[in-house]
Amino acid sequence: MTEQPKIILSGGGTGGHIYPAISIANELKSRYPEASILFVGAKDRMEMQKVPEAGYPIEGLWISGIQRKLSLSNLLFPFKLLSSLWKSKKIIKKFDPDVVIGTGGFASGPLLKMANSAKIPTVLQEQNSFPGITNKWLAKGADKICVAYDDMDRFFPESKIIKTGNPVRQDLLEINSKRNEGLTKYHLDPEKKTVLVIGGSLGARRINQLIEKELAFFDKSELQILWQCGKLYYNEYKKYDNHKGVQVHQFLNTMDLAYAAADVIVSRAGASSVSELCIVAKPTLFIPSPNVAEDHQTKNANAIVSKNGAKMLQESELDEKFQKTITQLLSSEAMQIKLTHAIKKMALPNATKDIVNEIELLIRRD
Repeated sequence: MTEQPKIILSGGGTGGHIYPAISIANELKSRYPEASILFVGAKDRMEMQKVPEAGYPIEGLWISGIQRKLSLSNLLFPFKLLSSLWKSKKIIKKFDPDVVIGTGGFASGPLLKMANSAKIPTVLQEQNSFPGITNKWLAKGADKICVAYDDMDRFFPESKIIKTGNPVRQDLLEINSKRNEGLTKYHLDPEKKTVLVIGGSLGARRINQLIEKELAFFDKSELQILWQCGKLYYNEYKKYDNHKGVQVHQFLNTMDLAYAAADVIVSRAGASSVSELCIVAKPTLFIPSPNVAEDHQTKNANAIVSKNGAKMLQESELDEKFQKTITQLLSSEAMQIKLTHAIKKMALPNATKDIVNEIELLIRRD
């Protein structure tokens, strides 16, 4: 076994691919303080900023996904792919890693393909219940595939699958004791019910439009709204921050305290949000984004809803059913108990450690 291993991680495009990779890197660093860790991402995506902020070096590839409509980007794709394969080969030759880990996103495709051809062990971490195109492409060459949902042998070779769950923030593991701290932090009235609204790190247009439309209903129902509207929409919605019982935030930095203060949560169904909400175990209404590849948010939410762990409304149902659904979630104690009990059963709080245990087995194989 390499005493202080050399590891390359690749994943990006969205926070859902980047943050799991950073969590894995942090756990590896805690076990091997002298380990050499390098990230590889797509040149113009958010990982080029987020990874250095987390304290790790990153190399960028000239790569992007295939657009659904004919575009210049699609015409350039073959050149980008060849350029990225060539640069990945150079990176791997120079860095000489013991193992390469892909957490999804375009950049991990060429990098892990080149690692496979150099006979370097590779691990895939698939966050969603419906895998992205990159991980499907890489599955055949991977040594291990860490997943968060059951029945993933529909997409991947069964012998390689390990169900570990998705890496989540460790500060979420014990939120019940933080309720008072959360209420104080966000200046909330403990006598009133609080609805936490989260649409992902950039925000969700349709959820924001819904909350705006329902402000009178919330007011009449004497609810408090803790509303993360997202970076893209903050300027449009911050005017409601002075509205009675409503707080508008661009981003919530203390997510553990926001979850702790909430009675009901309204959320998108990205993989990391779903994994976090299983651990938080509060009554949840998922509103999946219809604008993502293979409609995977609906599939993520459905994996929970089908086991009675949450409620789900499609965007097209919101006008008709939102008020009734949110009222039920807030007022029916029987429903709250049933949902929280069922969603908690699906939590996999040790995911990061379990993934790194699998990576260690490959490092030791050297």
